[in-house]
Amino acid sequence: MKSSSLYAFLAAAIILAPALRADEKPAKEKSAAATPAATPFPLPVQPPDVPAVKYDPKTGKPNTGFLAAHEKYVAIAKEGKTQLLFLGDSITAGWAGKGKDVWAKAFTQWQPANFGIGGDRTQHVLWRIENGELDGIKPKVAVLMIGTNNVATDSAEGIAKGVTKIVETIRAKTPDTKILLLAVFPRGEKESPNPAREKLAEVNAVIAKLEDDQHVFYMDIGGKFLQPDGTLPKEIMPDSLHPNDAGYQIWADAITPKLTELMK
Repeated sequence: MKSSSLYAFLAAAIILAPALRADEKPAKEKSAAATPAATPFPLPVQPPDVPAVKYDPKTGKPNTGFLAAHEKYVAIAKEGKTQLLFLGDSITAGWAGKGKDVWAKAFTQWQPANFGIGGDRTQHVLWRIENGELDGIKPKVAVLMIGTNNVATDSAEGIAKGVTKIVETIRAKTPDTKILLLAVFPRGEKESPNPAREKLAEVNAVIAKLEDDQHVFYMDIGGKFLQPDGTLPKEIMPDSLHPNDAGYQIWADAITPKLTELMK
């Protein structure tokens, strides 16, 4: 879809929803539960299981970076070559940054594609896959991890509904694809007090039930990033949210055996 027609479609058909910045560094974990900064005009809040385009809170217009990445992914999907798809937010997008060397060694034999966008919430991934990112693509496996950016504004139940809707949409659009659904990674340096981790634990408990060992396979690898006392070490996630190269190596090592099985 060309940019001009895409903008026209958005203006006519999409209810814009506010986006929590996925790539903001959580200096203090309690900020994850803080109220987002006020905007100079009223904006509707979209439920986590309803598709929404990302917008620029300063202008109220669609976020150009989000749309550019989306159009790039739509073009990749149309090529129909991808066999292993990663979907998510900035943590997934980081495979093209700090995780690029690990990615090259771990996944390239499977014709992978990384459809991660920084700042995405469940609403945004839903909009993306309903608007072209799964059109023409038939991956053997889709790796999904999303929801951490919903923590500040949505309930655990709502976040889980959003993840569930994404899984259902992938199943509907590409029914032969196996979904490797990952528990949302832990965030914040300390285990307690940590309201964000507590909420995400509730989310993970719900989405774990989506596993059917036929089409959806659930993995919780969060514990592999933690010290025995629950601390999230800076040596793995320097900002207590995004992995560095060592963190991406842990991620790759944790899922590669399962991917090898599912990619057969």
